[in-house]
Amino acid sequence: MQLKELVARYHELADGYDRAIHLSELGLPKQELERELSALEEDYQISRFLRLTRAPDDENRPRPGGAALYTINGYDYSHLAILPEIESLL
Repeated sequence: MQLKELVARYHELADGYDRAIHLSELGLPKQELERELSALEEDYQISRFLRLTRAPDDENRPRPGGAALYTINGYDYSHLAILPEIESLL
């Protein structure tokens, strides 16, 4: 998934920017999403606009059939928010 595609999909799901969505909502297989986000997170120009967080277990609600946690560069996350300034890279 290219950055532009990820941002468009996120924007549609979150109905805007800077709103956390569960990573499972992006609809990609777990390993693919982990690989793609790990690569994006390693790029400073991109990662400064990505907010990966981990919700407490009792608040972590993945979509049915989705993983609860995703490992991005060795850390477990459940949610993603993208800042609107990412549009400067698109």
